[in-house]
Amino acid sequence: KPVDLGAKEGLALLNGTQFMLAYGVHVVLWAEHLARMADRIAALSLDAFDCRLEPFHPLLHEIRPHPGQVETARVIRELLADSEIALRPKAQVQDPYSFRCIPQVHGASKDAIAYARRVFETEVNSVSDNPNVFPEDDLVLSGGNFHGQPLALALDFLAIAVAEMASISERRTYQLLSGVRDLPLFLVANPGLDSGLMIPQYTAASIVNQNKLLCAPASTDTIPSSNNQEDHVSMGANAATKCLKVLENLHHVLAIEMMNASQALHFRAPAQTGTALRPLLAAFREVVPFVIEDRVLYEDIHRAVAFMAHLKEAALVAPDGEAARLIGLSTP
Repeated sequence: KPVDLGAKEGLALLNGTQFMLAYGVHVVLWAEHLARMADRIAALSLDAFDCRLEPFHPLLHEIRPHPGQVETARVIRELLADSEIALRPKAQVQDPYSFRCIPQVHGASKDAIAYARRVFETEVNSVSDNPNVFPEDDLVLSGGNFHGQPLALALDFLAIAVAEMASISERRTYQLLSGVRDLPLFLVANPGLDSGLMIPQYTAASIVNQNKLLCAPASTDTIPSSNNQEDHVSMGANAATKCLKVLENLHHVLAIEMMNASQALHFRAPAQTGTALRPLLAAFREVVPFVIEDRVLYEDIHRAVAFMAHLKEAALVAPDGEAARLIGLSTP
């Protein structure tokens, strides 16, 4: 039933940072989930591109111990610990940055997400109303707790961090399509006749470009109102809606990377990726089939996005790799 509001409660619900706070809580939780997804998909891409595991050695990250970087390297090592592809000898000495620097880039984004979480955890347990009534002290104080600057800055920072995960994901997609390391051009058996997965990379590139536009900070702008009484504002609501769109874009870019990584791994057979990743790969293949010859691919992209949206978190982190853990693939 409708809430029975008391004196001043209606104003308190509307007069502070409620809009940007609600968006912020949502985007932080979603960003944390997509960051975990990004690690799993990147691990598939590492094997798909026949990359070295050396850049994920713990010693490298002990000497630069940013928390997100250390965690990302650990996750990749665990996911590929028994990969038949990763453990075989490599011809190349180094891999492109988009593969070699996954811990540094994903990790930095994770650290930014952690900062945003702290900001929003503080705010959700705060009072952003004005004026504030302190009955025990017999005081009514007018202040500025309604100002959204702490949230606006965090949202702008979060958007940049999330956009970088999309940017490096698109670069891995491009590399997988480039026709090197024993992979066919555009990941299709007859690249002269068929375009394969060429066009989804166009889509990812366009999305990444849009993210770059959306990452222009809202919080650096202010426009006075209320006869110049409200002469400095955070523009946090705009930062919030932009950040949500960047997250939606990351979701789509990661889905496209997974399409390409799973397609490329087909050409690595009979060698297989890590045990922990095989159920994820098998479940994805049930939803998004292998591309043999040209077909309309927007439906594949939509299915890949839906797969990511409905894949339960337990399946992503299951150490035993049981296919039974891959539940939650119902259609929207």
